[in-house]
Amino acid sequence: MKNQTPRKFAPAFKAKVAPGAVKNQQTLAELAKKFEVNPIMISRWKAEFLANMGAIFEGSGKADEPDIDTQELYAQIGQLKVENEFFKKLQETWGIAERASLMSPRI
Repeated sequence: MKNQTPRKFAPAFKAKVAPGAVKNQQTLAELAKKFEVNPIMISRWKAEFLANMGAIFEGSGKADEPDIDTQELYAQIGQLKVENEFFKKLQETWGIAERASLMSPRI
């Protein structure tokens, strides 16, 4: 007999199978055949799903805010505005020849 390592299922897959078991529109055997999973696993996922369903509604109603440092973003925006204004003034005051000299390589 061959030693088999247990299959690992992604949470997204479990979330797809468990609600089908909760709805009772198909038997566990039918779901097991459809998703190629042991019916015992489906019944475990169903129990876990039912036990943790209340956690969905425990939040404050708002989605978690991403961990973004807004101060850093505002600083970056300010820096870009300063650079933009500098280049606008440079464009207005310098002529075409001076601007071209900045772009041409000096060998």
